[in-house]
Amino acid sequence: MRHHPAFRFGQLAAAAALAFAVAAPAQAQDKFTYMTNWYAQAEHGGFYQAVAQGIYKKYGLDVTIKMGGPQVNITQMMAAGQADCIMGSSDIQMMQVREGGVPVVNVAAFFQKDPQVLIAHDDVKKFEDLKGKTILIGSQANRGYWPWLKAKFGLTDEQTRPYTFNIQPFVADKNTAQQGYLTSEPYAIQKAGVKSTVLMFSDHGFPAYATTVSCMDKTVKERSKQVAAFVKASAEGWKSYLADPAPANVLIKKDNPNMTDDQLAYSVAKLKEMGMVTGGDAATMGIGVITDARAKASYDFLVAAKLLDPAKVEIAKTYTTEFVKDAKVLP
Repeated sequence: MRHHPAFRFGQLAAAAALAFAVAAPAQAQDKFTYMTNWYAQAEHGGFYQAVAQGIYKKYGLDVTIKMGGPQVNITQMMAAGQADCIMGSSDIQMMQVREGGVPVVNVAAFFQKDPQVLIAHDDVKKFEDLKGKTILIGSQANRGYWPWLKAKFGLTDEQTRPYTFNIQPFVADKNTAQQGYLTSEPYAIQKAGVKSTVLMFSDHGFPAYATTVSCMDKTVKERSKQVAAFVKASAEGWKSYLADPAPANVLIKKDNPNMTDDQLAYSVAKLKEMGMVTGGDAATMGIGVITDARAKASYDFLVAAKLLDPAKVEIAKTYTTEFVKDAKVLP
C-alpha cells in the first residue's frame, strides 16, 4: 500500500521527533563559567568533582572552572562578563562588594562555617591568651574578622603586623600568631615541625558563611534556570567529593601542579572533621544552604562594626534562598 507523500513526511517527522526526544540529554549544553578565589585546592573540590563526574552535564551545563589567585580581581572579571558566578571568600565580603557598587547576590554557601583561623604557638590555649602577642594579619582582615576579634577578645591594632602569606616569620618567633585557613597553613606549620594551637573564629560565634556562589543580579534574573542547575549540581559534587575525592583531585592537580596529595588529604580530612560542608543547617536543609537568620547575623555584624552602611545596602538584596531551597541535597 502506497502512502500519500504528506503522510509519509508526517511519519518521518514523528520518527525524527522521537529520536530527538530520546537523544535530548545529548543536546548542546549551556555554557557556564565559575571563577574561584584562589589556586585550585581541596576547598574547591566539590566544583571540580561535579566536572569530573559529569554531574554538571547531567543538569545540562557545560561548566568551566577558572582559577583565581592573589593578583586576580574576580569581582571585576565577573562584572566584565568573564564569569557567570564567582566564589566569594565569605558572604560578608560579597555584601561589602555590593555596597561598593557591584550588584552581586549570594545564591549558595558551601562552607557553613568560615575556615579562617589564628594560629599561635602551643603556649596559647585560647584567644584571650593572645594579648601582648604580635599578630600577623592580611589587609583584608580589617574589613572582616579583625574588628570582630577586637570587640570580642580585647585585642588591639597595636599588636598587628602585615601577614605576607609566608609562615617563616611565625616559625621564627614564638611570640607571634598569624592568620590562616583551617585546611592550609596549619598543615604547612605542622610540616615545619612547629607545635601550634589553631583558633577558629566560627567556633566562637563569627557569623560568616564561606565559599559562596555569588552572581550578578542580571545573571540571577536572566539565567535563573542555569544558576539553579549549577547550585544543585555543585551540592551533589560536594557530597560526592567528600565520599571519594580522587576524581576531582586529578583536575585540581592539573590546574595547580604545586598541589600535593598529602595537602589534599589533610584538607579533605579537616573539611570532614569540622563539618565545614555538611554540618550546621546543611545537615537537615541541604548542602550549600543559606538561611535568613544566618544572612541577618552576617549583615548585622557588618553594620555594628561600621563596615557596611545599611542606607546603601538592603539585606534582602544581598542574598536569595530560592535556589538552595529547591536543591536540597542532604549530606
